[in-house]
Amino acid sequence: MKITPFIHYMRKLALHWKIVIGMVLGVLLGFTLLQFESGPQFVKNWIEPIGRVFVRMLKLIAVPLIVASLIKGISDLKDISKFKSMGVKTIVTYVLTTVVAISIGLAIVNVFKPGEGVSQDTIYHLKETYASSSVIQKKISEAENQKNSGPLQFIVDMVPDNAFKAMSNNRMMLQVIFFTICLGLSMLLIPEKEAKPLKDFFDSLNSVVLKMVDLIMLFAPIAVLSLLTTVIVNTNDGGILLALLRYAGVVVLGLILMIVVYLILVSVYTKKSPIWFLKQISPAQLLAFSTSSSAATLPVTMERVEEHIGVDKEVSSFVLPVGATINMDGTSLYQAVAAVFIMQVLWPEGLGFTNQLIIILTALLASIGSAAVPGAGMVMLVIVLDAIGFPKEMLPIGLALIFAVDRPLDMLRTTVNVTGDACVSMVIAKSEGKLGEPKVKNWDDHYKNEDVNQ
Repeated sequence: MKITPFIHYMRKLALHWKIVIGMVLGVLLGFTLLQFESGPQFVKNWIEPIGRVFVRMLKLIAVPLIVASLIKGISDLKDISKFKSMGVKTIVTYVLTTVVAISIGLAIVNVFKPGEGVSQDTIYHLKETYASSSVIQKKISEAENQKNSGPLQFIVDMVPDNAFKAMSNNRMMLQVIFFTICLGLSMLLIPEKEAKPLKDFFDSLNSVVLKMVDLIMLFAPIAVLSLLTTVIVNTNDGGILLALLRYAGVVVLGLILMIVVYLILVSVYTKKSPIWFLKQISPAQLLAFSTSSSAATLPVTMERVEEHIGVDKEVSSFVLPVGATINMDGTSLYQAVAAVFIMQVLWPEGLGFTNQLIIILTALLASIGSAAVPGAGMVMLVIVLDAIGFPKEMLPIGLALIFAVDRPLDMLRTTVNVTGDACVSMVIAKSEGKLGEPKVKNWDDHYKNEDVNQ
């Protein structure tokens, strides 16, 4: 077999197929290395760092991209009233899709009742294995701190006391967005001539950071292989995973139904092909699956939505950063299923209609204040369970019930979160007349031009 044609073929292969190949190889490599005693240590020393570097690179450009693209988007509006219209539509749409997601979760968990299939032996095993886990105790502590804050604390947390400090921490994304919106709106309120130098700077910064996204994505297939290998090696408790397969299956069914809701919105409202939409957004979906982080995936989501779907930057630069922070449809659906599942197993007397209404409201509010990072869903779940009066002494056991399968489900629900962000950006763009034709840019466009000129 000649290697040159193969390399040429791989270069021409679409990015999402390269990432799929990386995922498959990562899973195979993970299961292979599990057969060797030194496999996990080899992964920790030589494979896991590659994925960690890739995620860090994505997080590195997340804040500069949000600041540059959001300011460019707002300053291009020329009219504050347009920003107000788009902002209201965005928040309302995100709230509605989250309510739909929670409702789907409650409906299917009450129909299939996965909690009735968990034996007492499994509960005991999970309690002994995970209930005293430091990770679970940390999640409970984080949720307790968040719950003890006042009802308006989330508004206080949105306003930074130091813009540079906020930009140094990806968990403070709402503060970055708040500062950036204030800066962008202020630029609209001064003479255009005075605002132009600053606007030109951020326009240029935006183009440079988007090019950085293209360069970083060249390493995505290898990074995904690393991330998936690490996940497989670290998730090594097959018996418990099988015991919880019914619960996991209900969550996955709900997530699939939520994807169907997005595809219906894309087809009916934007008049675009659902299959085309999935194809264009697939690299961001696959990356979300691998990293379990909406924030880390944000640069790629913005690049795919703007260049490959045709959403105007005025829309994407606002809708997508906000969505990565407050839109947690997949996570909210999971919370509804997980909360009812835990009650079915440990506290069936709490399964009343009133408590399920409280789940909808609490999961909605918790999703707005949750960080777009791996594991945030479990903190939100603690808040939801506490709101319905779930016995505190059983809380560690309840979290232990779902802890074993939380990582793979976290990967799936993050994929749904990112898909929802992209779908809503299309809907808002269509309503604003800002959904145009895709204009794909490659990482080496300028390089090729220079080569031709020479």
